[in-house]
Amino acid sequence: MKTFSDRWRQLDWDDIRLRINGKTAADVERALNVSQLTRDDMMALLSPAASEYLEPLAQRAQRLTRQRFGNVVSFYVPLYLSNLCANDCTYCGFSMSNRIKRKTLDEADIARESAAIREMGFEHLLLVTGEHQAKVGMDYFRRHLPALREQFSSLQMEVQPLAEAEYAELKQLGLDGVMVYQETYHEATYARHHLKGKKQDFFWRLETPDRLGCAGIDKIGLGALIGLSDSWRVDCYMVAEHLLWLQQHYWQSRYSVSFPRLRPCTGGIEPASIMDERQLVQTICAFRLLAPEIELSLSTRESPWFRDRVIPLAINNVSAFSKTQPGGYADNHPELEQFSPHDDRRPEAVAAALTAQGLQPVWKDWDSYLGRASQRP
Repeated sequence: MKTFSDRWRQLDWDDIRLRINGKTAADVERALNVSQLTRDDMMALLSPAASEYLEPLAQRAQRLTRQRFGNVVSFYVPLYLSNLCANDCTYCGFSMSNRIKRKTLDEADIARESAAIREMGFEHLLLVTGEHQAKVGMDYFRRHLPALREQFSSLQMEVQPLAEAEYAELKQLGLDGVMVYQETYHEATYARHHLKGKKQDFFWRLETPDRLGCAGIDKIGLGALIGLSDSWRVDCYMVAEHLLWLQQHYWQSRYSVSFPRLRPCTGGIEPASIMDERQLVQTICAFRLLAPEIELSLSTRESPWFRDRVIPLAINNVSAFSKTQPGGYADNHPELEQFSPHDDRRPEAVAAALTAQGLQPVWKDWDSYLGRASQRP
């Protein structure tokens, strides 16, 4: 069976870079006036030339967002279950080479965290771990997913890539979605930043969304770690290619795209390419024009000022008051963090800021077990 890796092998990084950088004002204007973007149009909207068209780009993105989603913005929160990791990655605070305290939540810890999260009103939960298959793998997930499923309307995961059969099993346990970020689509750069562990396998990670689609997972989240490669424009275009492939081959799944920029962390690195805030807005809006029906997410990696101004344009999925360490809600220990969030406002403050702009914060917008996705056991 073909996977996205087959399409990836047809794509030349340097050629794409040249094509993006060669786009003109006329190319951008054409892209802004077509009903359905082509791949060339997406290149134009990611190009330096498009920076002069930010206002009309944002206006069209906002119109499409309102047409598809109304004024609704859904809230989610990450629950970090463990910072154990068997990988050595240059950019991550959980990297096995970092001498930090390690913690994996047990049943009692998870109960305390869940209570603290539910008290804040959240119903959509993103479960996050470091990548440690032996200690935080399927046995761990089998033990804890059913109880979490009973407490939250939606469960999503951001953990190590798994096999298709494992995803199918997790779906039966109540899993609704999986976020899996390729980090970078440039293979040599990927190798430089993933020094030890299973995450060194570029293609195992690249083909993870295909396995998710085959397993019938309801929502699949994509993204690149912006700043890891020397061209954020090419990496973001590769995310677009990945999205188009998945939509064509696994049409039954829903999709989301996130835009994480490198943030400070223990043992971290400096970005190889800088995406400023205007360029981030440009990229977010380009994805809205490319795929009006997908969810676009913006996390607490970004500042309150920026989030308050960009969410009304094209974002429909946001986190709030995120703690990026195990046990962070019931018993905060910043030294266990994966990275330092930039927007540390409480959820009610974020919701109030959005409400003041005419948006409708939503804490619970669907129950998967009522027929939209996987069945509650």
